[in-house]
Amino acid sequence: MKIKSVFFDLDGTLLDTAKDLGGALNSTLIHFEKNPLPDDTIRPHVSNGATALVKLGFGSDISKEEHEKYRLALLDFYLDDIANHTITFPGIDDCLNFLSEKKIPWGIATNKPWIYTEALLSHFDFPSKPVATICPDHVENRKPAPDSLFLAAEYSNCEVNELLYIGDHLRDIECGKNAGAVTVAAAYGYIDAPNDAQAWQADYTTYSGEEVFSLLQKLI
Repeated sequence: MKIKSVFFDLDGTLLDTAKDLGGALNSTLIHFEKNPLPDDTIRPHVSNGATALVKLGFGSDISKEEHEKYRLALLDFYLDDIANHTITFPGIDDCLNFLSEKKIPWGIATNKPWIYTEALLSHFDFPSKPVATICPDHVENRKPAPDSLFLAAEYSNCEVNELLYIGDHLRDIECGKNAGAVTVAAAYGYIDAPNDAQAWQADYTTYSGEEVFSLLQKLI
Protein backbone atom coordinates (compact mmCIF):
# COMPACT_ATOMS: atom_id res chain seq x y z
CA MET A 1 0.00 0.00 0.00
CA LYS A 2 1.32 3.43 -0.96
CA ILE A 3 1.51 6.13 1.67
CA LYS A 4 -0.90 8.95 0.82
CA SER A 5 -0.20 11.39 3.67
CA VAL A 6 2.68 12.16 6.04
CA PHE A 7 2.38 13.74 9.48
CA PHE A 8 5.22 14.84 11.72
CA ASP A 9 5.47 15.43 15.42
CA LEU A 10 6.79 18.98 15.92
CA ASP A 11 9.48 19.31 18.61
CA GLY A 12 12.33 16.88 18.02
CA THR A 13 10.99 15.56 14.73
CA LEU A 14 10.18 18.37 12.30
CA LEU A 15 11.86 21.26 14.11
CA ASP A 16 14.87 21.41 16.41
CA THR A 17 13.43 23.64 19.14
CA ALA A 18 15.79 22.58 21.93
CA LYS A 19 17.87 25.76 22.14
CA ASP A 20 14.87 28.05 22.38
CA LEU A 21 13.06 25.87 24.92
CA GLY A 22 16.31 25.45 26.83
CA GLY A 23 16.83 29.19 26.71
CA ALA A 24 13.38 29.71 28.18
CA LEU A 25 14.16 27.31 31.03
CA ASN A 26 17.46 29.02 31.75
CA SER A 27 15.85 32.46 31.64
CA THR A 28 13.35 31.18 34.21
CA LEU A 29 16.08 29.73 36.40
CA ILE A 30 18.06 32.98 36.30
CA HIS A 31 14.92 35.02 36.97
CA PHE A 32 14.35 33.01 40.15
CA GLU A 33 18.04 33.18 41.12
CA LYS A 34 18.92 29.61 40.17
CA ASN A 35 21.88 28.40 38.15
CA PRO A 36 21.25 27.77 34.43
CA LEU A 37 21.74 24.29 32.95
CA PRO A 38 23.92 23.25 29.99
CA ASP A 39 22.21 22.57 26.68
CA ASP A 40 23.10 18.87 26.65
CA THR A 41 21.39 18.41 30.03
CA ILE A 42 18.18 20.00 28.81
CA ARG A 43 17.98 18.55 25.29
CA PRO A 44 16.77 14.98 26.10
CA HIS A 45 13.84 16.41 28.07
CA VAL A 46 12.49 18.89 25.53
CA SER A 47 9.86 16.60 24.00
CA ASN A 48 8.33 16.07 27.45
CA GLY A 49 7.14 19.70 27.58
CA ALA A 50 7.20 22.56 30.06
CA THR A 51 6.18 20.45 33.06
CA ALA A 52 9.19 18.18 32.63
CA LEU A 53 11.51 21.13 32.07
CA VAL A 54 10.36 22.76 35.30
CA LYS A 55 11.03 19.51 37.18
CA LEU A 56 14.45 19.29 35.56
CA GLY A 57 15.37 22.83 36.54
CA PHE A 58 13.71 23.20 39.93
CA GLY A 59 13.39 19.62 41.15
CA SER A 60 10.35 17.45 41.82
CA ASP A 61 9.91 18.35 45.49
CA ILE A 62 8.52 21.85 44.89
CA SER A 63 4.89 22.64 45.69
CA LYS A 64 2.17 22.65 43.05
CA GLU A 65 1.92 26.42 43.41
CA GLU A 66 5.66 26.89 42.85
CA HIS A 67 5.62 24.51 39.90
CA GLU A 68 2.78 26.40 38.23
CA LYS A 69 4.51 29.75 38.84
CA TYR A 70 7.73 28.50 37.24
CA ARG A 71 5.86 26.80 34.37
CA LEU A 72 3.96 29.95 33.44
CA ALA A 73 7.15 32.02 33.63
CA LEU A 74 8.95 29.54 31.37
CA LEU A 75 6.14 29.67 28.81
CA ASP A 76 6.17 33.48 28.85
CA PHE A 77 9.92 33.53 28.23
CA TYR A 78 9.46 30.97 25.45
CA LEU A 79 6.72 32.90 23.69
CA ASP A 80 8.87 36.05 23.77
CA ASP A 81 11.79 34.31 22.01
CA ILE A 82 10.19 31.32 20.33
CA ALA A 83 12.26 30.99 17.16
CA ASN A 84 15.64 32.59 17.73
CA HIS A 85 17.52 29.33 17.20
CA THR A 86 14.88 26.87 15.97
CA ILE A 87 15.56 25.22 12.60
CA THR A 88 14.37 22.20 10.67
CA PHE A 89 16.45 19.10 11.30
CA PRO A 90 18.97 18.27 8.55
CA GLY A 91 17.22 16.36 5.78
CA ILE A 92 13.72 17.51 6.71
CA ASP A 93 13.70 20.29 4.10
CA ASP A 94 14.39 17.61 1.48
CA CYS A 95 11.41 15.64 2.84
CA LEU A 96 9.11 18.65 2.58
CA ASN A 97 10.33 19.53 -0.91
CA PHE A 98 9.73 15.94 -2.01
CA LEU A 99 6.22 15.88 -0.57
CA SER A 100 5.45 19.17 -2.27
CA GLU A 101 6.72 17.91 -5.63
CA LYS A 102 4.69 14.70 -5.30
CA LYS A 103 1.62 16.68 -4.14
CA ILE A 104 1.39 14.49 -1.03
CA PRO A 105 -0.52 16.15 1.82
CA TRP A 106 1.53 16.55 4.96
CA GLY A 107 0.90 17.99 8.37
CA ILE A 108 1.79 18.22 12.03
CA ALA A 109 0.33 16.38 15.01
CA THR A 110 1.79 17.68 18.26
CA ASN A 111 1.10 17.90 21.97
CA LYS A 112 2.32 21.51 21.90
CA PRO A 113 -0.61 23.85 22.59
CA TRP A 114 -1.88 25.89 19.65
CA ILE A 115 -0.80 29.28 21.03
CA TYR A 116 2.88 28.23 20.92
CA THR A 117 2.61 26.11 17.78
CA GLU A 118 1.00 28.92 15.80
CA ALA A 119 3.57 31.46 17.01
CA LEU A 120 6.45 29.14 16.16
CA LEU A 121 5.23 28.13 12.70
CA SER A 122 4.67 31.78 11.73
CA HIS A 123 8.47 32.03 11.45
CA PHE A 124 8.70 29.30 8.80
CA ASP A 125 7.85 29.24 5.10
CA PHE A 126 7.57 25.61 4.02
CA PRO A 127 7.56 24.49 0.36
CA SER A 128 3.85 23.67 0.72
CA LYS A 129 1.45 24.43 3.54
CA PRO A 130 0.57 21.67 5.99
CA VAL A 131 -2.89 20.31 5.26
CA ALA A 132 -3.48 20.45 9.02
CA THR A 133 -1.68 21.35 12.22
CA ILE A 134 -3.31 19.39 15.02
CA CYS A 135 -2.71 20.38 18.65
CA PRO A 136 -4.30 19.21 21.90
CA ASP A 137 -6.73 22.14 21.52
CA HIS A 138 -8.26 20.40 18.49
CA VAL A 139 -8.97 16.93 19.91
CA GLU A 140 -10.67 15.42 22.92
CA ASN A 141 -7.67 13.29 23.90
CA ARG A 142 -4.03 14.14 23.28
CA LYS A 143 -1.33 11.68 22.24
CA PRO A 144 -0.86 8.77 22.85
CA ALA A 145 -4.59 8.60 22.17
CA PRO A 146 -5.27 8.18 18.43
CA ASP A 147 -7.59 11.20 18.08
CA SER A 148 -5.10 13.50 16.36
CA LEU A 149 -4.29 10.97 13.64
CA PHE A 150 -7.93 10.15 12.99
CA LEU A 151 -8.37 13.88 12.39
CA ALA A 152 -5.20 13.97 10.29
CA ALA A 153 -6.59 11.26 8.00
CA GLU A 154 -9.80 13.24 7.58
CA TYR A 155 -7.90 16.35 6.56
CA SER A 156 -5.75 14.29 4.21
CA ASN A 157 -8.73 12.54 2.61
CA CYS A 158 -7.18 9.13 3.15
CA GLU A 159 -7.58 6.06 5.32
CA VAL A 160 -5.57 6.19 8.52
CA ASN A 161 -3.59 3.10 7.48
CA GLU A 162 -2.42 5.10 4.44
CA LEU A 163 -0.95 7.77 6.72
CA LEU A 164 2.69 7.80 7.87
CA TYR A 165 3.38 9.32 11.28
CA ILE A 166 6.89 10.28 12.40
CA GLY A 167 7.77 11.08 16.02
CA ASP A 168 10.65 11.13 18.48
CA HIS A 169 8.78 9.92 21.58
CA LEU A 170 7.20 6.64 22.62
CA ARG A 171 3.81 8.36 22.89
CA ASP A 172 4.04 9.28 19.18
CA ILE A 173 4.53 5.67 18.19
CA GLU A 174 1.77 4.55 20.57
CA CYS A 175 -0.52 7.17 19.02
CA GLY A 176 0.25 5.86 15.55
CA LYS A 177 -0.30 2.25 16.57
CA ASN A 178 -3.53 3.09 18.37
CA ALA A 179 -4.80 4.79 15.23
CA GLY A 180 -3.59 2.11 12.82
CA ALA A 181 -1.16 4.42 11.00
CA VAL A 182 2.29 3.49 9.71
CA THR A 183 4.82 4.61 12.33
CA VAL A 184 8.36 5.96 12.09
CA ALA A 185 10.54 6.49 15.16
CA ALA A 186 12.70 9.60 14.80
CA ALA A 187 15.71 8.41 16.80
CA TYR A 188 17.55 11.64 15.96
CA GLY A 189 15.18 13.57 18.25
CA TYR A 190 15.14 14.34 21.96
CA ILE A 191 15.89 10.99 23.55
CA ASP A 192 18.73 9.94 25.84
CA ALA A 193 20.01 7.11 23.67
CA PRO A 194 19.00 6.77 20.00
CA ASN A 195 19.07 2.97 20.18
CA ASP A 196 16.31 3.12 22.81
CA ALA A 197 13.89 4.01 19.99
CA GLN A 198 14.13 0.45 18.66
CA ALA A 199 12.25 -0.75 21.73
CA TRP A 200 9.22 1.30 20.69
CA GLN A 201 8.62 -1.24 17.89
CA ALA A 202 7.70 1.32 15.27
CA ASP A 203 7.27 0.09 11.71
CA TYR A 204 10.48 1.94 10.84
CA THR A 205 13.29 3.55 12.85
CA THR A 206 15.31 6.43 11.40
CA TYR A 207 18.45 8.04 12.79
CA SER A 208 18.46 11.24 10.75
CA GLY A 209 16.24 13.43 8.64
CA GLU A 210 18.14 12.12 5.63
CA GLU A 211 17.00 8.59 6.51
CA VAL A 212 13.42 9.85 6.72
CA PHE A 213 13.83 11.28 3.21
CA SER A 214 15.13 7.96 1.89
CA LEU A 215 12.20 6.16 3.49
CA LEU A 216 9.68 8.53 1.93
CA GLN A 217 11.19 7.90 -1.48
CA LYS A 218 10.59 4.18 -1.01
CA LEU A 219 7.05 4.41 0.36
CA ILE A 220 5.55 7.09 -1.86
